[in-house]
Amino acid sequence: MINRYRKATAFWRKYGTRALMARIRGEFARKVEQTSVPFILPGPVAKSVAQLSQARFAALAPLSTYLLPGPPRRRVNMVTDSIGRESLFGGVGTALIFCTLLANRLGADLRIITRTERSPPDNVEHILSVYGLALQGEIQFKFLPPDAVKESVDFSATELFITTSWWTTAATLPSVPTRSIVYLLQEDERMFYPFGDDRLRCEQVLRRSDIRFVINTRLLFEHFVAEGFSNIQQAGSWFEPSFPARVFYPRPQQAGNKRKFIFYARPHNQRNLFFLGIEVIEAAIAQQVLDLAQWEIILAGKDIPPDLVFEGGHVPARHENMNWSDYANLVGTIDLGLSLMYTPHPSYPPLDLVASGAVVVTNRFANKQDLGPYSANLICVEPEKAALVEAIRQGVVLATNPAVRAQNFQANRLGTDWNQSFADILGRIGGSN
Repeated sequence: MINRYRKATAFWRKYGTRALMARIRGEFARKVEQTSVPFILPGPVAKSVAQLSQARFAALAPLSTYLLPGPPRRRVNMVTDSIGRESLFGGVGTALIFCTLLANRLGADLRIITRTERSPPDNVEHILSVYGLALQGEIQFKFLPPDAVKESVDFSATELFITTSWWTTAATLPSVPTRSIVYLLQEDERMFYPFGDDRLRCEQVLRRSDIRFVINTRLLFEHFVAEGFSNIQQAGSWFEPSFPARVFYPRPQQAGNKRKFIFYARPHNQRNLFFLGIEVIEAAIAQQVLDLAQWEIILAGKDIPPDLVFEGGHVPARHENMNWSDYANLVGTIDLGLSLMYTPHPSYPPLDLVASGAVVVTNRFANKQDLGPYSANLICVEPEKAALVEAIRQGVVLATNPAVRAQNFQANRLGTDWNQSFADILGRIGGSN
């Protein structure tokens, strides 16, 4: 210690106070660096198998429910992701119509349970008013997201739960008696996914033998039977959708305007074959099958690329996020359409269009080989570019022949009354509930 003091004194006399203090600070810093515990960033928090699976399949989280005591309450519950404007076309709109008619048949109230966003009540009123329908009972809305902690829904023993997808069905199965579940199945939902966990879980729900199935179109029902779904064959019913003439009809055309060609464009829904569709349109324009001097090109759907241009720098018109009446008004002005669906279901846009007087080109898939039984204005070919371009060529000839096109329209075999579409099914469900 004395030696260190002598050295410090000698250093101070030679170099001064400032130099000594700087040396002391330097030695102190080195000591701290040598003795302090290094800072370590925390590693990843360990997760259990259950936590990983729950995070991956959050939409399958069971509905939180509790059973009401006392006298049973008549109520139909529709379980779906959303009834927002962009969700209402096709399947969700059909589910809303079905649940409304079922509630009326049973003298029950209707409750709409959504999982991804709150329900805008005006959307329900809009759909029902467009179709001239009215709910006779009370309507209720419940937002119950998969991660809800303090929220739950009550139910009584006689209630029905109409599920609208395999994931809403999976979420409902642990929460209510299976006899109360009716799965409104409007597509082979396995085809939403590549072969993997999602598809496997989907198929496991589709093969349940303890719930009832209501299948959208005979084509889709026969597809499931051919695929070996004996449960659907035994406990399933099918219906054909309706296209009421008050909604779907040809609108007056303004003289001198171009004819209208429409493509159903949904790039994020892979089954709609967006890229094949735009390639077909590009080829049809290049080959003068679609003469831009005579045809207006329209894309309708969702998430359409804003910078899309066709042959010669042609920019198509775009229609997105329409309400139901605007959509019906648009399809009523169309002469020729291209609408693709790489699944067994015919899908709604081709049927909406032919119900409104248009000619439509669509694709074959599995047992969906000929849609002539719906309308002679439907042209169904293989999903290949050359075949589809040739089908558009045939469609142009038919669409520009007013007499034949009108004759085919008058001979359409599409349903026009939703009450008739669901009559047998409502009778079965109503009689067994």
